[in-house]
Amino acid sequence: MFYQIYYFVFVRTEACALFSLCRYDSVTTDGQLNWQNQLNDNNKPFFDVSDGIFLNYSWQEDYPSLSAAVAGNRKFDVYMGIDIFGRGSYGGGQWTTNVALDVIKKNDVSAAMFAPGWIYETQQPPDFQTAQNRYYTPLILLMLDIHIYPTIQLWWDLVEKSWGISQIYPKVLPFYSNFDQGRGYHLSVSGNLVSDAPWNNLSNQSFQPYLEFSGDTETKTIQAFVDFKQASYSGGGNITFKGVLEGDTYITKRIFHGEIHSRNSPLRFTFSVKAEGSSVIGLSLEFTDTNDDVEKKTSILLASWGDKLLTMERFSGKFTTVIMPHHANKLETAPEWIIQESKVTPQESTLTGIYALCYKSDPKSSTSDYHAVLGHISIQDSANNMIFPPTSEWHVESQNVNWKTDPQGNKTVSLKILWKLISDAACVFSKYNIYVENETNESAQASKHVGLALVKAYYVTDLLVPAGVTSLKFIIQACGMNGDLQELVDSPFLRLRVEDL
Repeated sequence: MFYQIYYFVFVRTEACALFSLCRYDSVTTDGQLNWQNQLNDNNKPFFDVSDGIFLNYSWQEDYPSLSAAVAGNRKFDVYMGIDIFGRGSYGGGQWTTNVALDVIKKNDVSAAMFAPGWIYETQQPPDFQTAQNRYYTPLILLMLDIHIYPTIQLWWDLVEKSWGISQIYPKVLPFYSNFDQGRGYHLSVSGNLVSDAPWNNLSNQSFQPYLEFSGDTETKTIQAFVDFKQASYSGGGNITFKGVLEGDTYITKRIFHGEIHSRNSPLRFTFSVKAEGSSVIGLSLEFTDTNDDVEKKTSILLASWGDKLLTMERFSGKFTTVIMPHHANKLETAPEWIIQESKVTPQESTLTGIYALCYKSDPKSSTSDYHAVLGHISIQDSANNMIFPPTSEWHVESQNVNWKTDPQGNKTVSLKILWKLISDAACVFSKYNIYVENETNESAQASKHVGLALVKAYYVTDLLVPAGVTSLKFIIQACGMNGDLQELVDSPFLRLRVEDL
């Protein structure tokens, strides 16, 4: 036992600056494999020298309260296990996972979910994306062309009803979200499709929306969901709003519950929209000011581009302030996307809510169909624009370059690319897009996206080099924390001459 505890203390001491170290409830202090399913004298010595303990999932109803009593003021470091497959787990797991969560929450301890891939691995109907998210009514299912199942349980909806949601963001500026879940069936950069191949990279996740309806109508005929199927503005996902909206009614749906403190300084909001017909999206902002324990709320509408007079007539009585965009541009390379930019200068208060406002630019439209897509949201201090270092301030090099030719004569190259700023400039980037250009003696072909990096290094593996190419130009495009991208022509690069084999 003492050797185990000594080793635990050593590992935790060495790694504490990088990550937390938790003990799993398996081997007891006498060295035997004997799951306790609760915190007790047989595993507490390990708990005392670690950051937490994951308890096995075969616990009984009173085990969370007993474990909380043993943990004392560290009760939230106790994680009661729940096996989502339901293998001996309290409550049965699967679609009754919330039964165990209710007991855990009641006793003020934490939860550890084992094998949440159950939905995907067992192919729960009607499909993975639908089954794991939220509850859909028969009307919404019909609108989404899902006709087989009259009602569908959605797993994370059960978790939310039991555990609640506590996401509080944005909190700091700049803030950016493209709603990416770190996976998709395609990949886009600034509205341009750069890959139509399925991908998975959880490190590329963005802030996720908290979708909740409200508005001046009781209708729930507009469904909002993170969509992976149609082309995105950035990454592999977006928020799609689809359904029916009559006349001049509108619906708001909360996207983020924030906590940004504003001190009379301008804020710049930028968001991308792709819509059909007269469907449009605006952003509704909720600011909260608390003086002398009296809470005062202010609502500001960042309206969609369009008829200013009509917009003011419709919404001036419903919002404290209505602001039309001062920029609304269509992308030359992807004209279906409209980038809207608005500036807000609120009084000293806190931005507590960001909502998407769905409405029709023409209330007299002959169709009630509504379909619009929100591609991204960016919020930043207007005074702090992103400035990218020029190419001359970067050092780029290659390592481990390996050329190969297969029996058919196809040439490939593998290498490691590294880059860094020459100066000690305090520049922070969220990620880097990597492109390659095939150059010949006469010209260079269009840039092709080959991947992204979260650190200043990227491995290229077995990249096919077409015949006639004399050099490869690898371009490293820095991405700002606010979502801005450095222009490719101004980005650092590595030129690699093709070797004859």
